[in-house]
Amino acid sequence: MTTPDASSRGPLSGVRVLDLTRLLPGPMATLVLADLGATVDKLEDPSPGDYLRHMPPMREGTSGTFHALNRDKRSVVIDLKSPAGAALLRTLIPRYDVVLEGFRPGVLARLGCSHDEMLALNPKLVVCAITGYGQTGPLAHRAGHDLNYLARAGVLGVTGPAGAPPALSGAQMADVAGGAMWAVIAILAALREAERTGRGRVCDVAMCEGSLPLASFALGALSADATPGARGENHLDGGIAAYNTYETRDGRYVSLGALEPKFWTNFAVAAGLDPSLDALVAGPHQTALKTRVAAVFAARTRDEWEAFARAHDCCLEPVLAPHELRDDPQHRARGVFFEVADETGAAVTVFRTPVGAGAAVTHTAARDAGADTDAVLRDAGLDDGAIEALRRDGVVR
Repeated sequence: MTTPDASSRGPLSGVRVLDLTRLLPGPMATLVLADLGATVDKLEDPSPGDYLRHMPPMREGTSGTFHALNRDKRSVVIDLKSPAGAALLRTLIPRYDVVLEGFRPGVLARLGCSHDEMLALNPKLVVCAITGYGQTGPLAHRAGHDLNYLARAGVLGVTGPAGAPPALSGAQMADVAGGAMWAVIAILAALREAERTGRGRVCDVAMCEGSLPLASFALGALSADATPGARGENHLDGGIAAYNTYETRDGRYVSLGALEPKFWTNFAVAAGLDPSLDALVAGPHQTALKTRVAAVFAARTRDEWEAFARAHDCCLEPVLAPHELRDDPQHRARGVFFEVADETGAAVTVFRTPVGAGAAVTHTAARDAGADTDAVLRDAGLDDGAIEALRRDGVVR
């Protein structure tokens, strides 16, 4: 395989990215960079490689989620724990504009390739480190996952109904919104700075603090020297009937987001409810109002409520299950989902990022581990004999 042709794929054409990350935050960030036209080389260790490869649901032995996040990237396998592998990483560094890593602080330094050493090898390099709590502070070396970062960022503190434990989200908000997206923003800004000054930088992205803006309204209360309302009793966390989810007659669900007076009035009048604007004020009266609104929603199917939403401007949408997304008319019209051919020629359904061109350009499916090792090392100036020697020694695959 050759490098995916980025010449017509976006503003980052010609930018080369080395992705040392696993699982979700880093691969999502480099997927966005690939959709913007960058050439992305994904580096994994020989065993087990990116853990995401092995997480169900599987497709022909590879995770479907891995396929979705790692299209349009080359795959290289190097044992960075071996002295020869660490030396090989140092050889690769000058070839790239961006290095993205997600190790705990200090791991790369032990390999002889700290952030400062990378910048010494390549002064214009942009190094982006995505970690749970950042490169500094008392929690810098603490392990964690999405749930933990959301908890410490205050997001779980505003999530879920009153009188119950904070609710878990089925979406990985800290990984994506708190990590991947901030990493992309930091990288784009640092690339612009490097172009202007000739100097790269280290971007320290902590998923915990990156998640703080997800609780912006609660943070706004702090800015006003006020105490945020109790969880489950505010406008945006289930405290009012006009902004909530409801079960329909057929056991499915819809979301109502009629926060503004005109939307609540439109909904209430059309649904046969009292259009009083008291519905938009949190308070004890909301308990009875939620019961009345729930009864109204329970009288119609989800499809009937979709028809209602087409007729009445009231911020009402169905709650879609993942298997329904591909056939949703809005997503179909926008080309959100498209197919790529895997290495057997079979079609794999993937999604475009909001900045990507989707099916309008040629894409490659996620590669088998090490499928492009030789090509990546040849790009770095190694000849076939040197590559074969590294393979015999178990340094590369």
